[in-house]
Amino acid sequence: MAKVHMSILSETLLARQGFNVVLISRTLEKLQAIAAEIEWTIGSTVKIIQADFAKDDIYEYIKEKLKGLEIGILVNNVGMLPNLLPSHFLNTPDDFQSLIHCNITSVVKMTQLILKHMKSRQKGLILNISSGAALFPWPLYSTYSASKAFVYTFSKALQAEYKEKGIIIQVLTPYAISTPMTKCLNTNMITKTADEFVKESLNYVTIGDETCGCLTHEILAAILSLIPSWAFYSSVFQKMLLTRYVDYLKKNANIR
Repeated sequence: MAKVHMSILSETLLARQGFNVVLISRTLEKLQAIAAEIEWTIGSTVKIIQADFAKDDIYEYIKEKLKGLEIGILVNNVGMLPNLLPSHFLNTPDDFQSLIHCNITSVVKMTQLILKHMKSRQKGLILNISSGAALFPWPLYSTYSASKAFVYTFSKALQAEYKEKGIIIQVLTPYAISTPMTKCLNTNMITKTADEFVKESLNYVTIGDETCGCLTHEILAAILSLIPSWAFYSSVFQKMLLTRYVDYLKKNANIR
């Protein structure tokens, strides 16, 4: 049984669970390197598919490449963050179509490709990686927050539709993870490495249709939920993001 994994994130750790792996990502060299590492160190069979999820004309190609495979687990974790530093909407990069394709279309299309076969077998697991920024609207990260809110709502609705079919559809809403997308933020109690996050999140696969993926992020989400909306959306909070949080990111991320 294979596992489709969109974007390269802790594949070695996941392959140790005994699955053969399909890697789908944009950069062929990275795909080949990770595939070779998995096959050499673990022995799992790895299939690679080069595709750019910032485009929308790739899914017939992916469908053809997946033909004949029995996919037991789908992990939708491809994502694009247009601005690591908080900024107003009009000051963010305006490649909105790529953001929509990467953060939204990819989840819908890949789920559509795989879910129909899971339904026929009456079993399967889909893990959709959203963000803590999806739990309520985040000013100064408006497009990213909105795109991840789609993933959150879509996943919860699908789980209600297909739970009785024996399929688990879980959405993960993590906060800070140190990856290239976050400019390899320095890790701490809250900011996890990719391997740390994946290892812990696998413990929560069967607990429900929604999880932050790790205990510290669950605690952070609970604390943030206690902040009154008038305070969260105030000019004071936005100024704090534009000053103190920007300073923090510049000190702790690989920002040039």
